[in-house]
Amino acid sequence: MGRVSKAQAQENRQRVVETASRLFREQGTNVSVADLMKAVGLTHGGFYKQFASKEALLDEATAHAFDELAGRHAAGLERHAGHEEAARRELIDGYLSVEHRDNPGDGCPVAGLAADMARASGGQEAHRVYAEGARSFADALTTEEQDGIVRLCTMLGALTLARATKGSALSEEILDTARAALTEGD
Repeated sequence: MGRVSKAQAQENRQRVVETASRLFREQGTNVSVADLMKAVGLTHGGFYKQFASKEALLDEATAHAFDELAGRHAAGLERHAGHEEAARRELIDGYLSVEHRDNPGDGCPVAGLAADMARASGGQEAHRVYAEGARSFADALTTEEQDGIVRLCTMLGALTLARATKGSALSEEILDTARAALTEGD
């Protein structure tokens, strides 16, 4: 088999980062390199041509996940130009939805990576990116009436509990109750 072009190598690298970002949020960072590369459709050996280590990939995948989150928020702000509260409401409604509950791989990295980041060393780049991303998300949720960290903690806790109780009536009740509490008065 011949060598891949620089453009193809870059495209492959991006696919690995995107897939890792999704799988890490969905299954945790214990996903093996072999399983990750199989999901991408590339060989296990090809991983080490692209990344120095799995930790290096985790750094990039975490940054990618937070870039996606920031992009969703920016798109909401654009859709609701001049109406920040409407954009925040859309963000909360989407976050505390059955769709988000059921699709962690495409969801919020704050929720999807929390348990793994809690176990990670504080010196890891992914840990720093996670902390900055969580802070940025909390800032985006801040209003004159509600602190963004409180809102984020409420959303994260509700989503986690809704995922843990999926399949029961309690799951949707948790989402509905948290959403109502956070958007009361909007």
